[in-house]
Amino acid sequence: MSSVAARPAFTPQAARRRAAIFAVMLVVGVGIASWTVRTPAVRDLLHASTAEMGLVLFGISVGSMTGVLSSAAIVRSRGAQFTVAVGGSAFVTGMALIGIGAAAALDAGVFTGLAFVGLGAGLMEIALNVEGAAIETESRRSVLPMMHGFFSLGTVVGAVAGIGLTAISFPVVWHMSAVAIGGAAIVFWAVRRVPAETGRSAVSPQDVSAPGAEAGPAGGGFRAQLGLWRQRRVLMLGLIVLALALAEGSANDWLPLLMVDGHGASPALGSVIFTGFALAMTAGRFAGEPLLARFGNAAVLRVSALVSAAGIATVVFADNVIIAGLAVALWGLGAALGFPVTLSAAAESPDPTSTVGAVASAGYVAFLVGPPLLGFLGDHVGLRGAMIVVLVVVAAAATLTSAAKPLPAGSPS
Repeated sequence: MSSVAARPAFTPQAARRRAAIFAVMLVVGVGIASWTVRTPAVRDLLHASTAEMGLVLFGISVGSMTGVLSSAAIVRSRGAQFTVAVGGSAFVTGMALIGIGAAAALDAGVFTGLAFVGLGAGLMEIALNVEGAAIETESRRSVLPMMHGFFSLGTVVGAVAGIGLTAISFPVVWHMSAVAIGGAAIVFWAVRRVPAETGRSAVSPQDVSAPGAEAGPAGGGFRAQLGLWRQRRVLMLGLIVLALALAEGSANDWLPLLMVDGHGASPALGSVIFTGFALAMTAGRFAGEPLLARFGNAAVLRVSALVSAAGIATVVFADNVIIAGLAVALWGLGAALGFPVTLSAAAESPDPTSTVGAVASAGYVAFLVGPPLLGFLGDHVGLRGAMIVVLVVVAAAATLTSAAKPLPAGSPS
């Protein structure tokens, strides 16, 4: 945001709202990392090959896409508070189901749990980002990078806890159940602090039914969504999110196995390296506000994409596990600001719920196609070779970042 440098103080109400969305993102981060760190253990419990694990991971992709494609309409009709409540309930339920399915050696059980996790995260994605964007507008402070920073902080907490629990062979089912119970308590506390009206459409039924209204974003219909993608800026922002979400998501899905199978690391070292990735993501996001204030969205995104590409290239082509492990920090630092900064740019719109929903859905395409595609390629060329796809896509995103520049005053989004 252009006014970030002034750093005005948050009002008490805005501070409470900000704390609530930070807390929910922390829960999501802990949950995702808890699952990721235990992926090798779950694979062993399921006796699954790399390709079979790709299909299991497809559950989170299906759930995520269902959630994110439904979320904007739910936020418009019921508000952010309701959407976060439903999404949070699905998320913590899914965490418990993952543990139960793994303990029972049921691929379908883990798939179902991941689908619920993805559904919950997808439903909350739009609601939390719309609420964060509303706080940014009201406070004239950058909020989304730090909000996503709390997700990354959660991944650090979840990964560190997971490493310790893995070292003592703590049962996966009890690990996931503990995450579910703790997450449910935090979500219940946070939901009451999110305003019920945030994100609700200001367009009346009469306005929607008026000639030409269906083609506008606030109408929310299928033609309206297609109309958004005909806007060059929305399309470019969507492609940036797709690329950097793929960089982030591929690490979340595959990094421990990539280090174990591709570089010969032990499962414990693979988990430590994943934790390093999460730490780099966290540092990048918490440092985002001053960087964005000084250099602007477009420049920060361009450098981010190039740094992430350099890290991925080193992981792919370096034969030394220590060098590859250190390069993961570049991968994480570069991917850190992709999602929050691009969604913040998308929220600069007369109807931020629709534009944020459209751009975020492009990012979730990466979650939909990424796990099975990388798993299939990994079976044929190894996970290191499969990551070349991620490298090419991330490098290409650096050419599109001008779309994140602030809109001229008075111009349409």
